[in-house]
Amino acid sequence: MPSILSPLDGTLMTLSEVPDPVFAQGLVGPGVALQPTGDGDVTAVAPVAGRIVKLHPHAFVLQADGFGVLVHLGIDTVQLEGEGFTLHTEEGAEVSVGDKLITWNPARIAEGGRSAVCPIIILDTTPDKLGGVAAAGTSVNSGDQLFTVA
Repeated sequence: MPSILSPLDGTLMTLSEVPDPVFAQGLVGPGVALQPTGDGDVTAVAPVAGRIVKLHPHAFVLQADGFGVLVHLGIDTVQLEGEGFTLHTEEGAEVSVGDKLITWNPARIAEGGRSAVCPIIILDTTPDKLGGVAAAGTSVNSGDQLFTVA
């Protein structure tokens, strides 16, 4: 069972706690969310090895072996049109676990009135395929296992 690792340091939340109804209701897919920790710039890294099939300043989708992973950096951050985000790769690139993908500053996102919460979603699967999900409130570091996918 492949492991999904944390793309950044943060505190785990359930999707139902995400301040966006589409993510909170699981309409995009099952997963978890992270409240980023730290005051400065944060670099989101690849939580799995795979190919980048979508890359936006505020989000990316990796296609792994048999599933996709969406990492969304903050809520309503698409409205920033890339301001405050630095891309370190390009769409179509093959990446390894831990490769740097996007640098951003969650504190600045929050200062601008948006949520810095980061949903990590498994696409094209069901909640029963996720295993070993860490409890909400758990602190994780970049690279720590968040859950597995069957």
